[in-house]
Amino acid sequence: MRNNFYGKSFLTLLDFTKEEINDLLSLSAKLKAKKHAGLECSPLKGKNVVLLFEKDSTRTRCAFQVGANDLGMNVTYLGPTGSQMGKKESIKDTARVLGRMFDGIEYRGYKQETVDILAEYSGVPVWNGLTDKYHPTQILADFLTIIEKFGHLEGINFTYFGDAHNNMGNSLMIGSAIMGMNFTACAPMDLWPNKDLISKCNELAKASGAKLNFTEDVIEGAKNADVIYTDVWVSMGEPESVWKERIEKLFPYQVNKNIMKHANETAIFMHCLPAFHNRETVVGEDIFKKFGLDALEVTEDVFESKQSVVFDEAENRLHTIKAVMYASLKGE
Repeated sequence: MRNNFYGKSFLTLLDFTKEEINDLLSLSAKLKAKKHAGLECSPLKGKNVVLLFEKDSTRTRCAFQVGANDLGMNVTYLGPTGSQMGKKESIKDTARVLGRMFDGIEYRGYKQETVDILAEYSGVPVWNGLTDKYHPTQILADFLTIIEKFGHLEGINFTYFGDAHNNMGNSLMIGSAIMGMNFTACAPMDLWPNKDLISKCNELAKASGAKLNFTEDVIEGAKNADVIYTDVWVSMGEPESVWKERIEKLFPYQVNKNIMKHANETAIFMHCLPAFHNRETVVGEDIFKKFGLDALEVTEDVFESKQSVVFDEAENRLHTIKAVMYASLKGE
């Protein structure tokens, strides 16, 4: 592995080349194989990392915490009420304090500006666990999963259904453009990614051979797809009042059997989770009572089908996040 990562933050995939991302994915696969074989050691013993969460999460927190522990590191978790950042203490000051105590900082929250400031002022590697613009660690897990299923990324036809200008739509488009995957955003036109970001990704696509497509037609979006991907329609922290509008706008883009029928026969279904695919959650039951819907962005029969690889993705959050921390802190 090329030593291009030591001391470097992981804020957006735009900061990395195709070769560097491939290196991270290869390291992820090696770390996964070692864990499954019970061959792990503690190469980062004595290091300390802090998980700074403004937004709660199951997969992101567990992947960082278990990954850090596997590598031998000590972990401190600061939840939404666990620090004074942005309240009694500025982000810059928080960054300089945490940088004196920890070897690495993970941030999951709202503004991309926050994680950028942490990286600028802390003096240690900072890892983006999710912001309003980007979710780069999730994309690494998604790409490792695609490689496991198809053996490659280049030339894969990838379609994202739903709100394509959120952090997942942005990051999947960026990653696809860099890695040579053909990316289609299937969404209402006003929910396509930002034009400036599309322009930037088209430049990246010229180098990788990727093709970027944008459509409002769900059948066209699904046609010849190797991967069908979707995400929740309302993000954590958004007001309840947006549900009605989002459902009316996005229900035509629900991933169901008809959508999967128009994809390639070997197509897989992916979702970063959590997913509203039935009524077995408080939110799911509430949606049913208010709107009469058993599922939102994906139906139960697709979510539980053999084509679904959502729990492979979830596990791969661990291995790819571990690779990012290892590469940033090991220095070899």
